[in-house]
Amino acid sequence: MATQTEPEIILYDLSCIPNVCFSPAVWRIRLMLNYKKIPYKTVFIEFPDIEPKLKELRLLSPPTSAEQASLLTKPPSDIHPPSGSNKYTVPAIHHLPTNTKMMDSTPIAQFLESTYPTPPVPLTSDLGSRIELQSRTTLAPAFRASITPRELPLLTPRAQSYFRRTREADLPAGYKLEDLLKEEEQAWEAVDEGMKGVGELIRTNRAEGPFVLGKGPSATDFFVVGNMEAARVIEESVFKRLVGMPGFGEVYEACRPWLERTSY
Repeated sequence: MATQTEPEIILYDLSCIPNVCFSPAVWRIRLMLNYKKIPYKTVFIEFPDIEPKLKELRLLSPPTSAEQASLLTKPPSDIHPPSGSNKYTVPAIHHLPTNTKMMDSTPIAQFLESTYPTPPVPLTSDLGSRIELQSRTTLAPAFRASITPRELPLLTPRAQSYFRRTREADLPAGYKLEDLLKEEEQAWEAVDEGMKGVGELIRTNRAEGPFVLGKGPSATDFFVVGNMEAARVIEESVFKRLVGMPGFGEVYEACRPWLERTSY
């Protein structure tokens, strides 16, 4: 476990007007960094600046030595997303001691766990995979209706324009993001039983401790709590829905010590 105060990691996060983390994916990595006490600093990037900034960093996800070396000879305009990916995204990190750069929460978590193995964070488990899969499929429609349109007020006008243009492209013709709010209550009613089922899975090892696997946190705890904390920042009423469900409130409280650092 790192003890020095100089940062070893630069964490690239999504910028918003309150200047706090509101991305579920970034929260998964921020929680891991906080839990492991890895020295890091945050650089916030607005939505329209993510791709040019990460191209400027000559960043890949995940990097190989050959890929990293090939980038050194290319101008940023000739750098394209890695194979299997269609976009640049945050979280991204720059590990200063090794000059390693990567994006996407899964390879970043793998890198952090291999580089900073103490305290350990189990990255995969059968139970965790079930929770994450069911959470994604169950919660996505409700988050789309409740969270997506409410992100707009957190963004600068420039980022709002980008966010609206890219997100409304996936909606039916003529739909505005605000129209999603009309579906909110219906969406939550539709996922209620499924979310209770996820909550019961979260409580599987409750007798052994407050976390998904019992005594200590895993990547699945950070996945669940990252979604919850993002919801809390964006819309408190959505967070209250989640925290009131079995299992969700307990794991959130267990991870609260690693939620305190939100903006630096």
